[in-house]
Amino acid sequence: MTGDPVDEVAEMDRDSLHDSEAMPTSRPPGWVVAVSLAARGGALWVPVAGVLAGVGQRRAAVRGLVAAGVALPLGHLLGAVLARRRPPAGRLPARRALPERPDSSSFPSKHAMTAAAFGTAVAADSPRAGAAVAPLVAVVAYSRVRTRVHWPSDVLGGLALGGAVAWAVRRAVHRRTP
Repeated sequence: MTGDPVDEVAEMDRDSLHDSEAMPTSRPPGWVVAVSLAARGGALWVPVAGVLAGVGQRRAAVRGLVAAGVALPLGHLLGAVLARRRPPAGRLPARRALPERPDSSSFPSKHAMTAAAFGTAVAADSPRAGAAVAPLVAVVAYSRVRTRVHWPSDVLGGLALGGAVAWAVRRAVHRRTP
């Protein structure tokens, strides 16, 4: 450890490719793969919003979807500008678990950014609903590192950016609400 935050993030990213108890290189459990696939294009958040609306959290559900709807294209735009290579883990069983072979920019993780935007917007409106959604947000983020399609810093950056998007959307909504 050099004490330089950039070097430490780079070291964390490099270490993520190695087999460890926390992050094995073996094929991930089926439920991790299923959650990762379901979250493609933000699709996971539509049925989650439906469940939230069904249990009386309609406003939180709508705000979550709006935030996710802003985060996803913004993530793609940032990825096009920043153009970071994905981890070189194509031969690992963890990476082969996903049928997709993403070749878009690795930073930020669009899955993590959309998940964080949805979860943060829901939590800002209803802390109880946010607590219910938070584990799913965490699994989506974990799945992207566990399947080796993203560096940890891509996922952490996506989570931070998604949270910022949710707060910006919330502020914009509050500004327009009389």
